[in-house]
Amino acid sequence: MEHPAYGVLRPVTETASVLLCENPGLMTLDGTNTWVLRGPGSDEMVVVDPGPDDKDEHIERLADLGPIPLVLISHRHTDHTGGIDRIVELTGAVVRSVGSGFLRGLGGPLSDGEVIDAAGLRITVMATPGHTADSVSFLVDDADGRGAVLTADTILGRGTTVIDTEDGDLGDYLESLRRLRGLGHRRVLPGHGPDLDDMVAVTDAYLAHREERLDQVRSALRALGEDATARQVVEHVYTDVDEKLWDAAESSVRAQLDYLRR
Repeated sequence: MEHPAYGVLRPVTETASVLLCENPGLMTLDGTNTWVLRGPGSDEMVVVDPGPDDKDEHIERLADLGPIPLVLISHRHTDHTGGIDRIVELTGAVVRSVGSGFLRGLGGPLSDGEVIDAAGLRITVMATPGHTADSVSFLVDDADGRGAVLTADTILGRGTTVIDTEDGDLGDYLESLRRLRGLGHRRVLPGHGPDLDDMVAVTDAYLAHREERLDQVRSALRALGEDATARQVVEHVYTDVDEKLWDAAESSVRAQLDYLRR
């Protein structure tokens, strides 16, 4: 069945709308959330994460919305970055990210604490490594004073985040969650899944879940031995998770073992 939100720009806050890409999967949930930011009275828009490279229809819908001078990238994964060249081709947008491999135009790399003035908005860049080394979140202040945070894959709309096996780090991730919690009761606009109402409640739940899993891994190591493999720990601990997700869980367990053994 077709998801009712595919192909429809859905307003979420007074300055942020989401266009859901039709790339559902175990790791992408309903699909990648492409965020469209526009301040009151602005004709221009900022796009955050254009989506994968095999969804031209999605990119063309974005381009048809109006002028897009700037595209921001939350992290390197292809379900967020693959459509970069197509959206640049259609809009001429400057693309900015932490990693130089995704830069297009003269905007330069993103830096922690940087404030971007674009599309009638002030967008603050916040480094939130852990899911990947280059993960960033974007803070958008609304007129109501509450504001929202685009968290990409650092916080999802449902479920929990997998720590990347290449350059993710659980210690960094936990610190990023604590930094996000310090932002207060802002709206959470994730890279996958539904938007969430309260950053403090979400980060508290995420941190509690991680601590619970770490305790379970410690217990598994006591039962299996200190040299147990990540797969052995998954089979011991993740009995409450569908086996289809065990490969992804193995990635998280490797990160947990690295964290505990370090």
